Amino acid sequence: MRRVIGMDIHRTFGEVVIWEDGKLRHAGRVDMTRTALEGFGKSLRATDEVVIEATGNCMAVSRVLSPFVARVVIANPLQVKAIAHAHVKTDKVDAGTLASLYAAGYLPEIWTPDAVTERKRRLVARRYQLVRHRTRIKNEVHAILHAHLIPPCPHADLFSKVGRAWLERQPVPDDERVAIERHVRELDRMGEDLAALDKEIAAEALDDASVARLITITGVNLTVATGLVAAIGDVRRFSSPQKLVSYFGLNPRVRQSGLGAAHHGRISKSGRSHARAMLVEAAWAAAKAPGPLHAFFVRIRAKRGHQIAAVALARKLTVLCWHLLTKETDYRWARPALVATKRRAMELRSGQPQKKGNRPGPAHAYNVKALRDQEMEVARHAERSYEHFVAQWETRPKVRGRSKSEGL
Repeated sequence: MRRVIGMDIHRTFGEVVIWEDGKLRHAGRVDMTRTALEGFGKSLRATDEVVIEATGNCMAVSRVLSPFVARVVIANPLQVKAIAHAHVKTDKVDAGTLASLYAAGYLPEIWTPDAVTERKRRLVARRYQLVRHRTRIKNEVHAILHAHLIPPCPHADLFSKVGRAWLERQPVPDDERVAIERHVRELDRMGEDLAALDKEIAAEALDDASVARLITITGVNLTVATGLVAAIGDVRRFSSPQKLVSYFGLNPRVRQSGLGAAHHGRISKSGRSHARAMLVEAAWAAAKAPGPLHAFFVRIRAKRGHQIAAVALARKLTVLCWHLLTKETDYRWARPALVATKRRAMELRSGQPQKKGNRPGPAHAYNVKALRDQEMEVARHAERSYEHFVAQWETRPKVRGRSKSEGL
């Protein structure tokens, strides 16, 4: 007889409810320790199915219970809340809801990554949090200077060698001077941690074919490519590029009721926020280089402004990534010398030795101005082709309430 085990897990314990033959039965609590979970798993049947919500420790719980049961399902908490909104909310009710929804076939579950993908996600998430913390500290130093009417730093980077020398000469109170010195020391420490993380990420990305394909896109570097591959996992789980766009939260919200026209609003911003931020960062980089992506950015910017154009280009990059990974091909308008430079930078970051005095490698072509200009001209030709293609498009006039053809 089929049994579904619903668990509402917390930091220290999990509430267990068993669904069997259409009835719910409370089975007590389980401590969130490996020993307790293994003991609980031994009490279950090999044909049981366990359902838990996606939380910070759900992957660990899934790994411990998987050997004892037929399947461990991780549910999407946002969609479960929308489906099973209840006025009475307790741990028992939540666990019973999970079991009942899964038994009825209405449980919105999430994709469970393999161990390699999960490790990539942890590395990328740590790097993202470290970069955010470093940016926050830099902003605090800028705020101190602003509070004491210090003009902006004349150098490109305040925290470079020349920038720090300029910073030491600025007239600030003693307590603020101590705070700045403390912030600078913390930045140096975080710089070492960031270099160690980058080395580990680059070492794993060297043999990753998906990363090698994504860095062929203009504006996508090692950090962005690795973050996207970690977030996507198995691209075959997305049946269309629109599914991937929705997964990154770059799809617009749509509101429509009755016979009224559909209203498209801001992007949903669901899914992995750091992957979406990296796509927007890559979009800004791609918008500065010649090519079809630059032409697309310019076309949208003329109509909607540069901020919306950057988000639209990030969505375009998402669609492009889906096609490259699905069809296992490189970007058509890739610049070989630039891609070779990215590849060599990845090797150096991973800790491989420099090749001084040897024969020039593939990345050397990017230092030859004639070859670099030749690649740029090919990219400009592709940009002009895109502009000629979209110039033939005609904007369809909007008619309130019904389409123009219905009024004829």
